[in-house]
Amino acid sequence: MTTVDPIHTLQQQLSSTREQLVAHNVYQGIQSLDDLRVFMQHHVFAVWDFMSLLKSLQRDLTCVTVPWVPRGNPATRRLINEIVLEEETDVDQHGRPVSHFELYMRAMDECGADTQPIRKLLDALSVGESVEMALLHAGVPYAVQQFVLSTFNVINSGKSHAVAAAFTFGREDVIPDMFRHLVADLSQRFPGQLETFIYYLNRHIQLDEEVHTPLAEQMVRELCGSTEQSWEECREVATRCMQARVALWDGIRQAMSSVVPVSTVS
Repeated sequence: MTTVDPIHTLQQQLSSTREQLVAHNVYQGIQSLDDLRVFMQHHVFAVWDFMSLLKSLQRDLTCVTVPWVPRGNPATRRLINEIVLEEETDVDQHGRPVSHFELYMRAMDECGADTQPIRKLLDALSVGESVEMALLHAGVPYAVQQFVLSTFNVINSGKSHAVAAAFTFGREDVIPDMFRHLVADLSQRFPGQLETFIYYLNRHIQLDEEVHTPLAEQMVRELCGSTEQSWEECREVATRCMQARVALWDGIRQAMSSVVPVSTVS
């Protein structure tokens, strides 16, 4: 008798929502560097809150306190720590250590995107403000606020399998197909002008597809086991996370439509 893989079942259940992300018109909306700047000024917050998803898993599934004690499943600990290693301390195109978030910020500076809102958010968080208040004080667009708050609702649920589902199916599994659209279009429209951003996109496609997604799927298997309720909660959370990303993409596309060009492509 053939055993049905619950991961495969979950992917089938999520396929229609996933297709909305992959086929979204936000990618075709990037027709100029001004459009790209709008995209990056919104998307950087998703790059940042992704790290909070990851670090919450590391906090809950490994031991990050002193004195150290073994916690959880050693296989799951290894999965998490391998992903953290590459997300928090990967290398740039010159072989120098850097987090993916810092690499993204560097790419924003390179193309002239405004990094002040995300820097204001980080400054507010560093002095103890809540995520919600920090978003307000940073003047973050409404679509971004809603996306980030949806992420932290999952983090604050206290359910590791739910966070793992958001991380795996809301982010790692779908990112390669989303980013392929950007790489192909940007490389053609702006040859040689976006070195760091193109490297960032290609690096994510490679790592997420070849390494992180298989590791993350195994983590979900470990956390859910044979508990049907956990698998159902994973489906619900993953669906909400994808829908939140669609809403973010909608907000970015609308912002692109209203942007007033301030520069020309050189």
